[in-house]
Amino acid sequence: MPTAPSRLAPCHQGGNPVNSRRLGRSSLIFNGSSRGEDMAKQPGKTRREFLRDAAVAAGGAALAGALPAADAVAQGAKAPEPKLGAQLIGKLEGPELILDHAKWPKKLAEAPMLADLVKAGKLPPVEKRVPEEPMVVKPLHTIGRYGGTWRRGFTGPGDGENGNRIVSTDKILFWDYTGTKVMPCVAKEWKQSDDGKTVTISLRKGMKWSDGMPFTANDFVFWYEEVYLNKDLVPTPHPDFMAGSKSGAIRKVDDTTVVFEFQDPNFLFVDILAGSTAIGGGQATQAMGGRSMGGYMPAHYIKQFLPKHSSKEEVEKKAKAAGFDGWVSYIRNRWDWRLNPELPVLTPWKTVNPINTPTWVLERNPYYMGVDTAGNQLPYIDRISMTLAENLEVLNLRAVAGQYDLQERHTALGKLPVFLENRAKLGYEVRLDPALNGSDATLQTNQSYDADAEIARWLHTSDFRRALSMGIDRDQLNETFWVGVGVPGSTAPSESLPYSPGPEWRKKWSTLDVKQANGLLDSIGLAKKDGDGYRLRTDGKGRLRLELQTSAGAFVPHTQIAEMIKEQWKRIGIQADVKEMERSLFFRRVAGNEHQIALWANDGSEVLYLFPRHALPLDPVEALLGTPIARWYASNGSQGKAPKDPRMISALELFRSAAGKKTQERYKVAQEIWKILIDEQYSIGTVGQSPATMGVRIVSNKLGNIPARQINAQHARTPCSSHPTTFFYKA
Repeated sequence: MPTAPSRLAPCHQGGNPVNSRRLGRSSLIFNGSSRGEDMAKQPGKTRREFLRDAAVAAGGAALAGALPAADAVAQGAKAPEPKLGAQLIGKLEGPELILDHAKWPKKLAEAPMLADLVKAGKLPPVEKRVPEEPMVVKPLHTIGRYGGTWRRGFTGPGDGENGNRIVSTDKILFWDYTGTKVMPCVAKEWKQSDDGKTVTISLRKGMKWSDGMPFTANDFVFWYEEVYLNKDLVPTPHPDFMAGSKSGAIRKVDDTTVVFEFQDPNFLFVDILAGSTAIGGGQATQAMGGRSMGGYMPAHYIKQFLPKHSSKEEVEKKAKAAGFDGWVSYIRNRWDWRLNPELPVLTPWKTVNPINTPTWVLERNPYYMGVDTAGNQLPYIDRISMTLAENLEVLNLRAVAGQYDLQERHTALGKLPVFLENRAKLGYEVRLDPALNGSDATLQTNQSYDADAEIARWLHTSDFRRALSMGIDRDQLNETFWVGVGVPGSTAPSESLPYSPGPEWRKKWSTLDVKQANGLLDSIGLAKKDGDGYRLRTDGKGRLRLELQTSAGAFVPHTQIAEMIKEQWKRIGIQADVKEMERSLFFRRVAGNEHQIALWANDGSEVLYLFPRHALPLDPVEALLGTPIARWYASNGSQGKAPKDPRMISALELFRSAAGKKTQERYKVAQEIWKILIDEQYSIGTVGQSPATMGVRIVSNKLGNIPARQINAQHARTPCSSHPTTFFYKA
């Protein structure tokens, strides 16, 4: 079986220290939680001591490892005995796929709820539902048991990734639990030509959609010919399906063989098929941000919504009757697995109650392709029930109270002391999964902004952006919002990765220097100030004011972080206005090129080629650095707007060249791209390489096959690389 070269340096199997930085107890915040304050008032025990005493270092690093040993020496005390089972960062582990057919199970079994449907004549026997060539998974610890409802929280229709990341084993290829090796998924195997111009995939014989219809190469050809090439649905080619400046194509060989073809070499494409990308992302990608991607679609279902298969008048009539403004918006709704329970899917669970309701419910797919090594059709868990939380504080309070069985999304690092205080009595564990991206809260400056010529001028000025960066006190942010365990610096990824430009680039323009920042701002023509010390616009229209756009649904409290940066920028004479909004509105404004500076994480960019949109303006829908630039790039200049900065063009040209290069050469190109991005400060980093994004796991003691540590990375679709289909309730 072919595998891809490593993209991520594997996490050390014994666990790593979160960070050697001190935890500052005086500045910890708990987002208003009275429980956190009560805990801090325990006689003779500070928050810092509580964190130390609750953590362990046995078998790997935990939060205690972030505390200096000198504390205990100074107090003349012996280091506390670690509490049993309190390890926060454990061994990286996960299930494995069995690729040797000789080791596959000979008999199949199914969940009781499906067996009942078979007995009632409402469902074929399991032998006729599972493919002849299933995906065989060896569970992490043990064969599980069927049943149960997995309780989670979500924040509304904009939180689709909450479910996407759980069900992502509908991807063409996938990454293993280490995030370093490409594995089979929907495709059982693949082969890339020596010249890099073709990738041939073989599908699983006998595989079916969730409605029982065959899944074949026709579903790939349908997507390519009738969706991807349809300008009403995909106005510009997507960079993920291009080599150089030319788009790829799909060709059917037979019902189970598909060829992806390019005119130029594309040695990156196998990784793209496995990554969190537009072409490899499966059905989750089809709906995100209004995209029409994913690589395949259920042709037998989607055809009815296309004018080609009836008439434009007919599909428009259906759309209007369903309450939509036209057939395009209607078809986008119909292929959104989160909104349409009727949509045939390949995912292990399918929506039965949509995301735009107070309870988003997923239920097992009776035709899912996966089985365990004993022949039990997966998943073990019957359904997933996600309850709407009106805000992140409510979600975290419910997590503290033990109302979720497994929640890693939106659980706040700032709540860590409160989680640790309550875990034993409420029956859950706390596990930390640090990530390797540079910044969990990144100020993305819109390089296409043009609504206000004065603001646009400064956003396009290198020294202005550098001054903004040097006006930020990252150490204060780290102690306040990351409980001291993050790594302050630029957007550069961890030095442990081959993409890193080097340790010096973590600090480039990214340390507090108020004097130099003020000097830069004076030198570029912003020396004049009003009576309050704020800098004045050069067009005579008063004070220069920047808008910081934030989302209420971010993983770290971006709005509070922005408010602190606003206060810090007073020292350099910059006025900022913080504007918080719901996540879907946040990205509508991004798509409409309306924002000036948007705060978002740069997660995923640590593996630059597989999730570049948080580092470069490449996504025509969600490019935080400017969607017009992304459209210009994707259309080879026929649409959108070119970047004003020649160095941005250089970075984009380097990125385009990477697909035609072999692995080690691609790493060097990525390093050069990062040097440009950091020197120019298009994206201003704050604090990263922490568990803050998807890395604070609350795990019920009732669940089995849960890894002690899981890879925390966008390209691996955390937590899906741990195969949630094998999670189960012990009793």
